[in-house]
Amino acid sequence: MTPTFGPRGLGCRLPRWAQRLALAVLPALLGACATPKAPFDYTAYRQSRPASLLVLPPINDSSDVKASNGVLATATAPLAEAGYYVLPAALVHDTFRENGLSTPADIQEVSTARLRQIFGADAAVYLRVKQYGTRYQVVGSETRVTVEGRIVDLRSGVQIWQGAATASSAEQSNSNQGGLVGLLVKAVVEQVLNTVTDASFGYAAIANQRLLGVPMPNGVLPGPRRPDPAATAAR
Repeated sequence: MTPTFGPRGLGCRLPRWAQRLALAVLPALLGACATPKAPFDYTAYRQSRPASLLVLPPINDSSDVKASNGVLATATAPLAEAGYYVLPAALVHDTFRENGLSTPADIQEVSTARLRQIFGADAAVYLRVKQYGTRYQVVGSETRVTVEGRIVDLRSGVQIWQGAATASSAEQSNSNQGGLVGLLVKAVVEQVLNTVTDASFGYAAIANQRLLGVPMPNGVLPGPRRPDPAATAAR
């Protein structure tokens, strides 16, 4: 390489192939750094200031019939811990059943004004299960739960928040010990155990915490009953 001198001292000129590689890679790197996730606009949320929430049964887009109940069972706890009064799921279920509504799709079609009239909640949480279950792969199996959610003000009918979250067994580090045969056997065993024991239920709880817990990036805002961390620390 030919030495070059500049204001910072001795340096080296890169070969042409390295220069071309840098020019090709640099725009992609800069593009990745220049497109961070845009912050959510909480204007409508802050204007709404809901104190009580009605969690509706989730619509299930997955192939697992247990998905809706599995996600609903762990959806209210993060919201209650976030400082909201959440209507009891059993009461909500019985009320809909007494009114002839049993499927999540039909329930989520009820008008916001009617939901407000029946339950008196400030806002409703609409959930949709996109993925739920264990999938067998060649050398492994993955249990994945993906949930989408949105919150609608029942007083005005305005959507004030939306988001999505995923939890997966693939997040855990996997060991490659035992060779290919060992991996295949491990994958089959995990598939059977995860299906029989409904491992998705645990990952549904994680996904719900990521979606509805506080604090989360672009997540649900703290409710009025959540203790002030500063005041709690001062006690």
